[in-house]
Amino acid sequence: MGLQNTQLAVTASGLLAGTAVAGGTPQMQLDYKALIGLAAGTGAGQADRLWTATRTIAASSNEDLDLNGTALTDALGAAVAMARIKGLIVAASSANTNNVVVGGAASNGFITWVGSATDKVSVRPGGVLALFCTDATGYAVTAATGDLLRVANSGSGTSVTYDITVIGCST
Repeated sequence: MGLQNTQLAVTASGLLAGTAVAGGTPQMQLDYKALIGLAAGTGAGQADRLWTATRTIAASSNEDLDLNGTALTDALGAAVAMARIKGLIVAASSANTNNVVVGGAASNGFITWVGSATDKVSVRPGGVLALFCTDATGYAVTAATGDLLRVANSGSGTSVTYDITVIGCST
């Protein structure tokens, strides 16, 4: 049956208020919403693969997640091999002391979402990295040469825990 009716959303809301002046208090309401829907399939506006997990990395360590291999299995026990990524979410636990660092695999890195193999994003404790797209190409994963997503612990002394969700296409 596959992945169906996937919704990816980002919402930001709040109120920016200035110092009271004659005539009132200046303010601006923030109400931003981005919603992306993905139907079942492998084309534009579609996805058919999902992998999600909560993981822990020891102090000063890293792991390379093979997005196109057979090591990752979905919640139904099926191997998840992706050819294109449509959504990537990495959420660092607020209980972490160190950052979760995403990207920068030494070889065979999945880098189509960044500029080069050495690019990394630090996700601070309690922070979230979210990357979504809907086009047919997505972020390409190349088997054996460009399929490793490195996730690392930025420091020593304590482990880090993070939640990861990857949504993509099999072809």
